[in-house]
Amino acid sequence: MRTLVLTVLTATLLFSCKNENKSESSSELEETAMVSDSTVVEATFNITPIEHATAVFDFGDAVFYIDPVGGASAFEGQPKPNVILVTDIHGDHLNEETLNAVADSATTIFAPQAVVDALKTDLKNKVTVIANDEVKAWDGYELTAIPMYNLREEAKQFHTKGRGNGYVIEKDGMRVYFSGDTEDIPEMRNLKDIDKAFVCMNLPYTMTVDRAADGVIAFAPKEVYPYHFRGQDGLSDTDKFKSLVNAAGIDTEVILLDWYPNKAE
Repeated sequence: MRTLVLTVLTATLLFSCKNENKSESSSELEETAMVSDSTVVEATFNITPIEHATAVFDFGDAVFYIDPVGGASAFEGQPKPNVILVTDIHGDHLNEETLNAVADSATTIFAPQAVVDALKTDLKNKVTVIANDEVKAWDGYELTAIPMYNLREEAKQFHTKGRGNGYVIEKDGMRVYFSGDTEDIPEMRNLKDIDKAFVCMNLPYTMTVDRAADGVIAFAPKEVYPYHFRGQDGLSDTDKFKSLVNAAGIDTEVILLDWYPNKAE
């Protein structure tokens, strides 16, 4: 009888241990599956500067043009845009002839109301208006219009608050910011979790290199690209901008691209 009881107990313990191990293995597999399912793959991003404020960029699966000017010839060899973003009404941001040349029936255009009001052709019927602080969705992307305007009294006539847009575009956890024509306004300084920031700096129209650096230091993007840095006195000192940002110790990488390929040597 004692032998029979021991045999039964041993079998019970073995069966219990096997089930416990199986349960632990299943839990580990389920946990791994849950981690795998929740992992977000960051979108890819590549940019081709065209000139000054104008660029073509691939973001995830879509091609974006920002402020396309320069005529059709400026975009030879470039893929057609899925989306066009226009920031303001000035000629270095808005050129209706260029817009008509690069956009087709499948292109979505986002712009502030002032841009639509400035258009003369039927193109205005293709534009989706987005106002400061408004958020719109497009094919899995989130687009937020960020205010852009001047703070200095002597420059307020160039960019009034509410007329133009900067943009934050987000896809799969990546957030990209284009400042448009602005100074280091609170709305820029308070941005969060920006992966790539494109920030202007030219006088008298936007801001100094020092103010641009100070604004970037405030919101500390992972990467910052100076753009739109040609002013009345030539090109701004982007090397100085890089030094100022690097000296702040904020772990922001400054990337200098050639935004003026056609400048005189």
